[in-house]
Formats: sequence, C-alpha cells, structure tokens
Amino acid sequence: MIEKLAIIGVGLIGGSVALALKEEGVVKEVVGCGRGEANLIKAQSLGIIDHYTHDVSVAVKGADMVLLAVPLGAMRDTLNAIHGHLAEHAVVTDAGSVKGSVVDDVKGVFGAVPGFFVPGHPIAGTERSGAEAAFAELYRNRRVILTPLEETDKQALQKVERLWQQCGAEVVQMSVEHHDEVLAATSHLPHMLAYTLVDSLARMKENDEIFSFAAGGFRDFTRIASSNPVMWRDICMANRSSLNKMLTRFADELHELAGLLQSGDETGLLEMFEHAKQARDRYVDGVE
Repeated sequence: MIEKLAIIGVGLIGGSVALALKEEGVVKEVVGCGRGEANLIKAQSLGIIDHYTHDVSVAVKGADMVLLAVPLGAMRDTLNAIHGHLAEHAVVTDAGSVKGSVVDDVKGVFGAVPGFFVPGHPIAGTERSGAEAAFAELYRNRRVILTPLEETDKQALQKVERLWQQCGAEVVQMSVEHHDEVLAATSHLPHMLAYTLVDSLARMKENDEIFSFAAGGFRDFTRIASSNPVMWRDICMANRSSLNKMLTRFADELHELAGLLQSGDETGLLEMFEHAKQARDRYVDGVE
C-alpha cells in the first residue's frame, strides 16, 4: 500500500499510474503537481488526484512514493525543487524516455545517485497528452524498463517494481546505456521519421492535394507525429548520441533501397520486403 503518492506532472503517464493504482486499491492519497491550473482541476474532477499544488516541495512532503512524470527538459529543475524536501522513507522514480540524461541530472542535483532514486521508463503511451488522456489500462500487458544503478537501494527498487506491476505492467531491467540505445532504435527513430515525413510533405506546393489523398497507411505511420513537439525535442536532444547513430544507419538503408529501385532490382526489393514482414510478424505479432 502506498500511503501518499506525489505525481509531478499529471498527464497521460502520471495520470494513468494514479488511475491504475486507485483501481487496484493500493494507494491511499494522490497529490498532483504541475504548472497548469486547468489541467490540475480537470485531473481532480476526473478522480485522478485527490488534491493538487503548484509547489513541488509541498507536493512531495510526507510522500512515500514520488513519480517524476515531467518532460526531460524540466527534469533538473524538478529535482532541484524536491531536494531537501523529501520524507526520510521516500522513494523517487521517473518516467523519462532517456535514462542517461536523467541520471546526469540526478547527479548534478544530489552530487551522486541517492539510493532512493530508481530510474524507470514505461514503454506505453499515445499521441494524446494532459490529464484527460489518462486511463487506467494504459500499462496493462505493457513493459516498463527499470535501470537501477549500483547505488540503488534494493528495497526502493522492489517498491518501484511493485508499483508498475500493480499497474498491470511487465517489469524488466537493463543498464542505462543499453536502454538509451534500444529506445533510440525502437521509439525515438520512428518518431523522427514520422515528423520528418509529415513536415516534408507539408513543405511541398501540392500539400493540400497530397494530404487529401492520405489513406490508412499514411495515418497509421504518421499518427505519432501528433505527439507533443516540445517533449520530443527534449527527448531527441537528450539522446542525440544514440539517435544519431540510428539515423546514420537508417540513412544507409534508405540509400540501399534507392539503389535497388534505380537498378530495377525486383529480387532484391522483394527480399527486403519479405525479410521486414517476417521480422515484424515474429517480433511484434508473435507469428512464426
């Protein structure tokens, strides 16, 4: 049972955690904190939080669990705001998409990674944001990655692991570095491709006609380009080293594809498509 959960950043991610835990009956009190008054009022009216404050130090006072669900660009300021105001028994975790930058921010504020801090990242989300986007089922049968360090207290790790399991998630662990490499390939790169494709087409003179003929494939592929631009700018900058490596590799693949088309290599093109289909069927849909 979590006596008091402080959620800093009551949007899709933080709000869905609160709803899931409330549905399971494993949290007694949820306090929300953020800058937007209207969003916090909405979160309270929807039963996501019990009360709210704009003051981070007030929000974390007496909390035994603190979830930092703020954009990466706001992480250091948030950590500065909680420093010196946490309860002695508090456990702090985050939901940032890039773990290296979060750990650097923690070290910058606390001087070292405190045992009570457990870096985490739920692999779940939609293109929607804000408290109204939150729903209790977001994490069910989804993965959450925890990236504990040598300094991480084992009990703190167990508490955070249990929190996500109570939300219905499967919890896995990996190193900070490996997490950022994996997410650069599987999450950050796809978002960059979606943004780039839509922006490229929007810059064409015939963009009105082009978008009017957009069918299901275009909508499916570019759905994530409706995600929060500020959030994704922060993610790209925070993980730019790993992301640049993936972009370079993907550019090479595109160059190879262009070569197949230019040479009229039907066999090579079919082999590429078949390999891609088999890989997706196997890894995403579980089809052998």
